[in-house]
Amino acid sequence: MEKRGWAVMRECLGVEDSLRLRSECEAGCREGAFRRAGVGKGTQRMIHEEIRRDEVLWLQASETSVEQAVYLAWLETLRLALNQRLFLGLFEFEGHFAIYSEGAFYKPHLDRHRGTGDRIVTAILYLNPNWAPGDGGELKLWTTSGEKEGAFELIEPRMGTLVCFLAGEFWHEVLPAHKTRMSVTGWFRDRNGLPGVPRYSASTGI
Repeated sequence: MEKRGWAVMRECLGVEDSLRLRSECEAGCREGAFRRAGVGKGTQRMIHEEIRRDEVLWLQASETSVEQAVYLAWLETLRLALNQRLFLGLFEFEGHFAIYSEGAFYKPHLDRHRGTGDRIVTAILYLNPNWAPGDGGELKLWTTSGEKEGAFELIEPRMGTLVCFLAGEFWHEVLPAHKTRMSVTGWFRDRNGLPGVPRYSASTGI
């Protein structure tokens, strides 16, 4: 993160903890708790199937499970480390389970809503055991800050892999999944939630 503004950590969460999160995700799906993901924020939020076709279940602080608590404790350690090294002022985490059914995708986008500055760092943990080449669902991450062309990384959504990047700087998309794909996707947020930019920028290094 310090050098590039993005990072990939494989096997960052143990297999058993990752499987427990996946089981919770699957249970929510069976219970019909997931909802179609939209585009935009607040009153501007709309369903656009030509842009994204995933379903989400938001994490609720009042309903934190034991499985979630393990992962959230790990994220808290990460939050403190990022603040210490990059002076980002990260204050809290918001997130949701995400399911991409077969054929689902998410077209190129940034994770910070227009006119806002509260989402600073994106953190995605994948929950897919035995993911193989040809299963699709890769994260395509353009690796030049602010650019939606040129060099990019294709990251397979393998169990326990964590991807982090500056939410307002790095364009990315989810390629069509050829089987069900699950993750915990979320954002470290600024305390104020006011329009602005991160204290650290991948384009300037400051």
